[in-house]
Amino acid sequence: MGYARKVGWVTAGLVIGAGACYYCPGPRYNDWSDDDDDNMHTGGPDLGQDDTILSPQELQKVLCLVEMSEKPYILEAALIALGNIAAYAFNRDIIRDLGGLPIVAKILNTRDPIVKEKALIVLNNLSVNAENQRRLKIYMNQVCDDTITSRLNSSVQLAGLRLLTNMTVTNEYQHMLANSISDFFRLFSAGNEETKFQVLKLLLNLAEIRHSRERSAKVHFFPS
Repeated sequence: MGYARKVGWVTAGLVIGAGACYYCPGPRYNDWSDDDDDNMHTGGPDLGQDDTILSPQELQKVLCLVEMSEKPYILEAALIALGNIAAYAFNRDIIRDLGGLPIVAKILNTRDPIVKEKALIVLNNLSVNAENQRRLKIYMNQVCDDTITSRLNSSVQLAGLRLLTNMTVTNEYQHMLANSISDFFRLFSAGNEETKFQVLKLLLNLAEIRHSRERSAKVHFFPS
């Protein structure tokens, strides 16, 4: 179904020990996560709205469930909840401060494609944050390799492309994918329409690498 698949069916009670945290249906995942929403209120959760508002204590319970769950369907539900929570700017710092980035990134090693896709979506939403990008850069090579070698046009491949696109919006980390540009062109050539679209967005970001090299060459050729 792609990146904009519906996730509103998840209304799971996530229980750890004696405490429980509840997930309220949030927005669909977007290629670009929502930034601060002027319409958000600061009071208690309103189940009639799309807002996903959890306290740090409740977020910690979700992260613990993600880290400890051995059942794929529970882990999938927890990741969907966390992905919706991470779609809101004010939650991204909290998730990072609670140690959520390495917890989610560790799941990238799973062989379960459904769970892996959900983990990539969470990281994609978290990556719309400069400090989170700085900490997530250590996983870029793994995400890049997994994206290139994943089944062509698969949900995992598309989720990986979206994360890499977010991570290369600025020129801070574009150089880390420089050696993989030919592989992305191969995906563009072989992929379906959706894959081509996502690869094209990534390649447009990576075009800055060539421009930077050309500028460096000119400076070297014409020393002041």
